[in-house]
Amino acid sequence: MFNRRKSRQSSSQQKDNDDGINKNSEIRELFISFSTSYDFINHQGSYNDVGYWVSYYRSLIDAQELHKSVLSVIPTLEQISLEKLRDSIPIEDTLITSTKIVVEERIMRGHIAIRLDANLDECLLINVVAQHGRQVDKPELEFGIISPQEAFVEDIDINLNLVRKRLPVPSLQVTELTVGSLSKTKVAVLSIDGIVDNENVETVIQRINEIDFDEILDGSHLAQMLYDDTSTLFPLFLYTERPDRIASALAEGKVAMIVDRSSSALIAPTILLEYFITMEDYNMPWVPASAFRLLRIFAVIFSIFATPLYVAVLTYHYELIPKDLLETIVTSRNLIPFQPLIEALFLEISIELLREAAARLPTKVGQTLGIVGGIVIGQAAVVAGLTSNILLIIVALSALASFVTPIYKMGNAIRLLRFPFLIGAQIWGLLGITISAVFLMTHLIKLTSMGHPYLEPIYPFHLKDWKDSFVRLPFNLFKSRPINLRTENTARQSKPKQKIIKKNDFNE
Repeated sequence: MFNRRKSRQSSSQQKDNDDGINKNSEIRELFISFSTSYDFINHQGSYNDVGYWVSYYRSLIDAQELHKSVLSVIPTLEQISLEKLRDSIPIEDTLITSTKIVVEERIMRGHIAIRLDANLDECLLINVVAQHGRQVDKPELEFGIISPQEAFVEDIDINLNLVRKRLPVPSLQVTELTVGSLSKTKVAVLSIDGIVDNENVETVIQRINEIDFDEILDGSHLAQMLYDDTSTLFPLFLYTERPDRIASALAEGKVAMIVDRSSSALIAPTILLEYFITMEDYNMPWVPASAFRLLRIFAVIFSIFATPLYVAVLTYHYELIPKDLLETIVTSRNLIPFQPLIEALFLEISIELLREAAARLPTKVGQTLGIVGGIVIGQAAVVAGLTSNILLIIVALSALASFVTPIYKMGNAIRLLRFPFLIGAQIWGLLGITISAVFLMTHLIKLTSMGHPYLEPIYPFHLKDWKDSFVRLPFNLFKSRPINLRTENTARQSKPKQKIIKKNDFNE
């Protein structure tokens, strides 16, 4: 690697040489601007009386590959030219150009530029980008026991490889776009030609091209700019770190987006019920898979309504409590100085504080804080008479139920939904809960994901799509793709062939 002093001297010499050749050269000005950065190397060399320049950002390139595959080739040439050098180096990704935009973009992505003194406006760009990053590892947020143990990483090419391994067909089409005036983030739009509705692909590409923002650093940034409704709590794109979920969605006829430097991918369009489905549901028999899926849906409903129902019943509807249970509740609340809403909010906010603190701390410390903090604060609150032990149990179960949601972003929405229902329960009791539920259902009915109804197959009602909604029926019933996707090829199964049984088969 060349040192900094040599780089500065070379940059000064280049400026003097360029001034004598072309005072208005855009390429010359570009390399002069590059040289103001500490990590930019601009080395001047000479071989067989032919001067050349090697320019690159040392923080972006693989120095070993540079010396092994590029610089070692130059002394082997009888006559140096960019064309002969390009043909001699063992690297495929090379380009000879004099276009300023192309040179700037490629150098900033880990290419080196080689120029000859005879024509300093023409560059040979060679890809020697350093491959830094973590290896493919297990999923963290969507961990599964009986499912593939591979998750996306922060490299777009590796992520595309993980998807193509699962869908090795030429009809899997990838369209690459660039967003962010500063970040220059690459976005790959994936779809299966002949299955996907082309209108969905065109809509995704059009919306991405219309984005006018300086930085896109993660897929979640991109998703928020593509939503049909940016004011909703609910995620309208499914954000996943599992390549098998992406492959399954593409086979159904959906569109996927992989963002460079992001460890997750996006799926569109999506429906509400998809956020309660795990990939393990398809790796076990359909009966337990359906039972676990129903359990998740029940847990989410319980998480939203349990605490508001407690507040509503104790505030307005004592007559709904059985006499045996009423005596227990009165005894537990005998010394409580607050209304049910106040003690419920105290516990709910305490749970959220513990959860947020545990998420921001190192894993081992966070787990200890969550367990010890929950026990200590809960027990102390009951002993101090700030809350009843019955409400403590209800709030703890509600918090536990909110964790069963397999998609993290949907879990966040469920956590926040409890608070409007609590306010409604305090003001109007069961009527307030009903009104809040009506507003929630109205909002969900209005929501769309890339123009597709968010509540399908509930609304609009599609009976054929219920085979993989609240329950997961056997695979032999999965004969067609979801109706709401309007796929070009709706069939998922070819016509089964009947086995011809010969008479002598029975004798054998």
